[in-house]
Amino acid sequence: MKVKQRTGMDGDKGFALVTGASSGIGLAISRELARRGYPLLIVSNEEEKIAKAAGDIQTEYRVNVLSLYMDLAQRDSAEKLFEYCEKNNIKTEILVNNAGIFFFRDVTGTQGELIEKVIDLHVRTPTLLSRLFAADLIRENRTGYILNMASIAAWMMMPGITLYSATKSYLHCFSRAMRCEIFDRGVSITTICHGAVATGLYGLAPRYMKLGIRLGIILTPERLARKAIKKMFQKKAEYIPGGFVNHLFIFLVNAMPEVLVRHLKKKIDKSFSKR
Repeated sequence: MKVKQRTGMDGDKGFALVTGASSGIGLAISRELARRGYPLLIVSNEEEKIAKAAGDIQTEYRVNVLSLYMDLAQRDSAEKLFEYCEKNNIKTEILVNNAGIFFFRDVTGTQGELIEKVIDLHVRTPTLLSRLFAADLIRENRTGYILNMASIAAWMMMPGITLYSATKSYLHCFSRAMRCEIFDRGVSITTICHGAVATGLYGLAPRYMKLGIRLGIILTPERLARKAIKKMFQKKAEYIPGGFVNHLFIFLVNAMPEVLVRHLKKKIDKSFSKR
């Protein structure tokens, strides 16, 4: 674990801790919080990219930014991250659990090591981080926010993304339940269940990405970040960006008979085999 710090302008706001912040949604959320004047601790397993992101954000928004290089898929990463904050007197007001991984592959064709990585990254680490930072806020009688990035896949039992859907379903259920435990003690948890976002996570061809953005089916990371942070500060329980389109998509996917789902899976497998 390597740490790079940048000293800068201290404000009255507590720190915002954002995981998976070196690119995509996490970087956009970090920039949005910096725009609102929050000092940041941004975390990623991409050492050079997270250091550069910290420098760029601090230069542009004139807030204090710390970058931390850490693999959050390690089983003890949540405890190490919390200990780092305590050791460096980083009082966290906002926790954003965003780090994630996505791939299209059958469970039986996925190595056990990768399965463990998905579970640790989507389940173990955000669960323990939520618990550690919420307990700290409550113990010190401070108010705070937790933003957990789930997915509309949390409602979809779709083959090929089984691990992604199942772990995001856990995160959604966990966040909604824990919210009820701590809300009246000053800590609000908001769950964001987004659909497709214009990042490299899904491996979508550029032409389809542009078409999806024009049609409003795919959100840019910047637009999603603005919406997510707004809902978090409004203390909303959950938010599904994309409105009617994504709600309809969830309904249609779940309404499909299993025989059709299996047929579509075979078509997708055939398409991938030709690549």
